Amino acid sequence: MQSTFVLTAVAMLAFAANSLLAREALGTVSIEAAGYTAVRIVSGAIVLYALMRRGGTALRSDRQAALPGDWWAAAALFVYAIAFSAAYLSLGAATGALILFSSVQASMLAFGLLRGDRPSLREAIGFAVAFAAFVYLILPGVGRPDLGGSLLMIASGIAWAVYTLRGRGSRDPIGETAGNFVRASAFCVPLAVFAVLYETTTMTGLALALGSGIVASGLGYSIWYRALRGLTTFRAALIQLSVPVIASLGAILFLDEQLTLHFVVAGAFVIGGIAFAILAKQQRQT
Repeated sequence: MQSTFVLTAVAMLAFAANSLLAREALGTVSIEAAGYTAVRIVSGAIVLYALMRRGGTALRSDRQAALPGDWWAAAALFVYAIAFSAAYLSLGAATGALILFSSVQASMLAFGLLRGDRPSLREAIGFAVAFAAFVYLILPGVGRPDLGGSLLMIASGIAWAVYTLRGRGSRDPIGETAGNFVRASAFCVPLAVFAVLYETTTMTGLALALGSGIVASGLGYSIWYRALRGLTTFRAALIQLSVPVIASLGAILFLDEQLTLHFVVAGAFVIGGIAFAILAKQQRQT
C-alpha cells in the first residue's frame, strides 16, 4: 500500500512536470512546438524500449506485429503530443493542465454514454457544474486563456482519452506503451525535418524537451502503470484531478505565473464538479 502511494505521488508529479517543462520551453521560445514534440516522443521511445527489454518483454517474430501496441494508439499519442506542444505556445502551465485533464475526463464520460452507460442525477449535476465552469474558464475576455490554445489543448485531451481507451485491458502496459512510442516516432520524422530547417533550438530548449521525454514521459508513464496495479479505476480517475493543482503550485514557484481569481474559481468548480460526479458513480456501482 505504501509503495502504491509513493509510486502514485511520483507519477502525478511527472504528469504535472510535463506541463511545467512544456510551458518553460515553449513559452520562452527556447524551442518550437515541432522540435519539442519530436524530441519528447523519440527520447521517450528510447527509454521505454529499454525498460521493455529490461523487463523481459519479447518481440514477436510473427507477421502481425514486430512490437506490442498498434498504429491507432500511436496516432492518438502523436496527436496528443503535438496539440499539447502547440497549445503551450499560448497557455500557462496551470491553465493548460486544467483544460487537458478536464477534457480527458469529459471524453471518458462521453465514451461511457455512447456505450449506454446512463449517468445518475448526481453524476449529471457534477458534470454539468464542471462543464459550466469550464466554459466560463475559456470564454474570451480579459484574463481568459487564449481560445486557440484552449481548443488545441481540448484536442490533446481527447486524443489522450482515445489513447487511454485503446490501452484498456492491456496485458503488457509497458511493452505496449514502448511500442506505441516507437511507432509515434515515425510520425515525428516530418517534424524533425521541419525543426532542423526552420526552427531555432537552444540548448535549454533541448534539455527541457529531453527532460519531458525521458523523465516526465518515459519514466513517469512506466511508474504510473506500476502504480495502477494497486489502484481501482475510480481511484485512478480521482487522483489524476490532482495534476492541475500540482501544476498550479509549480507554475507559481518555478515559472512566476500569477493565478487570477477567475482561474482559481473556475478551476475549483471544474475539479470539484468532476470529483463529485466520479464519487457519485462509484457509489452507484457499489
